[in-house]
Amino acid sequence: MSGRGVSRRTLLSATALGCAGLAGGCGFARGGDSLRYWNLFSGGDGETMKTMLDGYRAAHPGVALEDVTLEWGDRYYTKLAMAGAAERAPDIAILHLGRLPAFAPGGLIDEMRPDLLRQSGIGPEHFPPGLWRRSMHNGRLFAIPLDTHPFVQYYNTDVCRAAGLLDEHGRLRALTGHDEVREALRAVKGVTGSTGLLLETTGDGVGPWRLFWSLYRQAGGELFTPDGTRSALDERKVADVLGFVQGLHEEGLAAGEMDADGAIALFSSNRAGFFWFGEWEVQTFLTAEMNFGMTRFPGIFGPPLAEADSHAFVLPHRDRTDRDHLLVYDFIATLLRDSTRWAEGGHIPAYLPVTNGDAYARMQPQSEYRSVIDDVQLDPDVWFAGSGSRLWTELNAVLGPAMDGRLRIDRAVAQIRYVIEDLLATPNPTA
Repeated sequence: MSGRGVSRRTLLSATALGCAGLAGGCGFARGGDSLRYWNLFSGGDGETMKTMLDGYRAAHPGVALEDVTLEWGDRYYTKLAMAGAAERAPDIAILHLGRLPAFAPGGLIDEMRPDLLRQSGIGPEHFPPGLWRRSMHNGRLFAIPLDTHPFVQYYNTDVCRAAGLLDEHGRLRALTGHDEVREALRAVKGVTGSTGLLLETTGDGVGPWRLFWSLYRQAGGELFTPDGTRSALDERKVADVLGFVQGLHEEGLAAGEMDADGAIALFSSNRAGFFWFGEWEVQTFLTAEMNFGMTRFPGIFGPPLAEADSHAFVLPHRDRTDRDHLLVYDFIATLLRDSTRWAEGGHIPAYLPVTNGDAYARMQPQSEYRSVIDDVQLDPDVWFAGSGSRLWTELNAVLGPAMDGRLRIDRAVAQIRYVIEDLLATPNPTA
């Protein structure tokens, strides 16, 4: 049980968060044998989650499961924060791990019980060490990862074959460094006659931040000191990263100013050789019946590190007995065991018995980038980072224009410095 109260300040500041994820069948249930579950999955992964929930219901006919799907982004996190602060929360919810530093300190979510987790067959050995580490705050466990969803490289196999970029097995040869990537883009542009690479640089999406963080981390860049209190911005590395991407646009190797929908449509119509984006569009391209593959994002400034976040299960704040905990952990364990199905939408299962299993290995093209799970680059461990956060919103407004040439690099670096310093000066409303 929790035993931790939520202060009036935390309750009043929950709204400010929006403004500013074994063995089963434990048989325990709380009064009424019911569970309430909130998530933010819509579209293809939403349909997959519904199928997984139907599987849970079939295996647990004695538990009435109520699932609620809410809108992705800040609205979801505002509602989740307010529910936890007001103690009207669901039994279990989905949270991006990048958002954990905003929720754990103020009592909006409760600690997991490792002793009771073990009774459902869940332990740290079942997850990549990096994801398990980020599921903790101040040495205490607050989340169980369901997946990781990394920035990846899609490639058109027909175009890349014509450009001479595929190996004897019909897969893209590894591309390493600035020069190899540029040469590959020139080759595919020669085939398409239009462009080599599609990127998201406009709109309210996630592409600019994901691309920047992937390249900046490859270069060894940090935004904050380890304690998250001061800037560690390396302006030279920022300029190098942005200059590289801007140079691709200037040479015509990357399409110009474009939002995510436009890039997806163009890639679906075979107008480019490569598309750098999140892996969740895999079903879009399978449905389009185009010939494509997927790989890890290439190592351009260093090792092939890639930005990622992780959907994780958390316990919104409310009173719980040991029996309540066991019912929730059995629910988590059931979904983790079924996460090969979850991988159909592109996400890499965090549960290693699935990720290392034969069924996932046979899944194409999803298993081709599985190795990235061991070194994904989650957002900085600060309260204003994570999916749909202020860090994303404010930096995307600078990164996108800098990448496609609408903003000079020196001005972009200055604006990024200002955003970082301003966010550091803003107190966590739930701390």
